[in-house]
Amino acid sequence: MSDNIRVRFAPSPTGPLHIGGVRTALYNYLLARKMGGTFILRIEDTDQTRYVAGAEDYIKEALEWFDITPDEGPGYGGNHGPYRQSERKDLYAEYVHKMVEDGNAYYAFDTPEDLTKAREEAKANGNHSFKYNWEIREKMRNSVSLSAKETKELLEANTPYTIRLKIPTEQTISFNDVVRGEVSFASYELDDKVIMKGDGMPTYHLANIVDDHLMEISHVIRGEEWLSSTAHHVLMYQFMGWEAPTFAHLPLILNPAGNGKLSKRHGAKFGFPVFPLEWKQEEETYRGFREDGFDADAVMNFLSLLGWSSGTDQEKFTREELIQAFSLDNIVKSGARFDIDKANWFNQQYLMEKPGADILEILKGRKNAEQLSQYSDDYLLKMIELMRERVILFDDFVDNGSFLLGSPKEYDEKTFKKKYKNENAVHFDAIKSLISEQTDFTAENLGNQVKNYIKSNELGFGAIFPILRIILSGTMKGPDLFAMMELIGKEEVLIRWEAINTLQNV
Repeated sequence: MSDNIRVRFAPSPTGPLHIGGVRTALYNYLLARKMGGTFILRIEDTDQTRYVAGAEDYIKEALEWFDITPDEGPGYGGNHGPYRQSERKDLYAEYVHKMVEDGNAYYAFDTPEDLTKAREEAKANGNHSFKYNWEIREKMRNSVSLSAKETKELLEANTPYTIRLKIPTEQTISFNDVVRGEVSFASYELDDKVIMKGDGMPTYHLANIVDDHLMEISHVIRGEEWLSSTAHHVLMYQFMGWEAPTFAHLPLILNPAGNGKLSKRHGAKFGFPVFPLEWKQEEETYRGFREDGFDADAVMNFLSLLGWSSGTDQEKFTREELIQAFSLDNIVKSGARFDIDKANWFNQQYLMEKPGADILEILKGRKNAEQLSQYSDDYLLKMIELMRERVILFDDFVDNGSFLLGSPKEYDEKTFKKKYKNENAVHFDAIKSLISEQTDFTAENLGNQVKNYIKSNELGFGAIFPILRIILSGTMKGPDLFAMMELIGKEEVLIRWEAINTLQNV
């Protein structure tokens, strides 16, 4: 194994990439960048029965959205390809047959009916967790229980078979995990996993150790669901005489209640995305962070803290700060609860600081692009500055600031009726005339003129400002009243002023 840091993200193209998978990719990426190493994408598509068309492209698009683009991988180049396991099929045969020859694996000729019968017998004997292991292998139809002659005859007759790993008995298998420390398994607890399927394709267990070895992977950073299988992988490294990589098994991302793994049903139930990008499958559409209006860097920052801590109180990190602060030693063991409110907070913080030109470019590619096309970039950039502290998601710029892109479609009639006094009609007419006379149509001048009028006529701001805000924006929410006037311009302000007459009669 190379002394260089080489890490891989190895998803299966069986559907949309879960946000937990993105976190795994992110941690691999951060370690590679911090150590000057290489970040590899490997597509683990050995299970062709679960392959979903478009899933690989989705994975790549998600990584590129986060700008955690691989250094090597399918479509990215590299000297350790192919990077799809389905294209490496011929490589695995050599290694699996070596393990058979060395007595560390064996042919299993059991039919599906044989396996069903064995499970039923185990269940009848009170064993509800059937394992094909050291105890049962002698009773099954395989090259351990059969004679060499019988095995040869079955092979020559092209009898369907799988190849299973032969787990030794009475052995303790130990390895050090960066996150969990020393981990040990008693071999009698392990099953003889299938490492080569009947179609000649390897299972994950074989393919991942062969590929990690040939690709010179130094660190395997993956979810904790693979921890229980790592003993099998360590054994195979030993059988092949290879040095095992450093392992780091990440904690689960928990659902909002903190009592189980985050899944797509939690997103559907609570109304938030659990996938980086939108995914459409048959009649179902799964929401994505991108389509929901999240900033990629904000989501990346949020995800980085779901299972890792810098050891300080700092929460907001630039990409470079994350890279420099990241360490496998600071990954926690316990699951991290997914909190969409925290994700929203991060997004809000990032949008407040993101350059207006970058925000505008993104908005032009979103659902309201046609509406924005009616305005100049200069106007839209000013609108963004007015709204940036009042938004959480990208679309909020347009949805919450719709009154800056045309007259209000609806008005807060309840507040208007509560605040409007007929005796103030003369003052609204006077303020309208005052505004129409202004040649300096800046927020500062408009504010001074209107405030001076209110003071000189011994009126309260509460009698005037709410009404002005409602007729201009339709709502009590929004940016500075006079900054809004400056942006939409005198002509539009005077047009909207007519809403007073309409609302009086509602």
